[in-house]
Amino acid sequence: MSAAYHPPIKVVVYGDSSYPPYSYLSNGQPAGIYVDILQAVFEAMPRYQVQIQLVPWKRGLKLLEVGEGFALFPPYLYPDQRLYISPYSNPIIKEEVSVFCSRETAANRELSSWPTSYFGLTIGINESFSLGGREFWQAVKKGQIQIKETQGNRDNILNLHNDKVDCYINDRISTLWEIKQLILEGSLPKDWKVIESTSVSSEQGYLGFTNVTPERYPYKDDFIDNFNTSLEKLKQDGTLESILHHYDLSD
Repeated sequence: MSAAYHPPIKVVVYGDSSYPPYSYLSNGQPAGIYVDILQAVFEAMPRYQVQIQLVPWKRGLKLLEVGEGFALFPPYLYPDQRLYISPYSNPIIKEEVSVFCSRETAANRELSSWPTSYFGLTIGINESFSLGGREFWQAVKKGQIQIKETQGNRDNILNLHNDKVDCYINDRISTLWEIKQLILEGSLPKDWKVIESTSVSSEQGYLGFTNVTPERYPYKDDFIDNFNTSLEKLKQDGTLESILHHYDLSD
């Protein structure tokens, strides 16, 4: 006698829509490094039928905060922030957070110490991003550093070019990738250069899960176990490295 058939559980996982080359919309479809990795992970989870939807980062966080979203990628792990996210998956990939400044800013001051060397400057940052470290956010709170929040890399880099901010903080690869795209499409001059002034931290990107309205997601623990198991297999069999190599980001 065969076991009863149980159709796959339909799940929606959200991701950042403005974080190329990690996650972004290409002709209206999800694309990028995290998208490729997660699609490979989900293919090895036959109990689940997972749809990836990319949304503005601030909206994705709000969906988890109110319990309307099940999971979101790729938050960094900050245990004392975003208390509505718990647990986090195993780490997916490592990202390097750097600060990029205009040539004029870099020429006029020494920028080796983060964040004290940046007091008095205006720093561009993606909307609802929490990177930069505790001392940076304390300096922002005290008014020693100003921030200008803008949705996505593109607008922040254009702000840097147009002298609306002095520097921009974000993942290094994502920033350099976006600058290259903007130059290729003619939105930035070919000879425009920025100064990568400081490497702030190395961070891991995760799949974060809401801990709100748990009754809506009775499969949560099983999903996380399946996800972590599948992810580790991809790391071990070389699939994850192959995806990074495709984007020329392997070690």
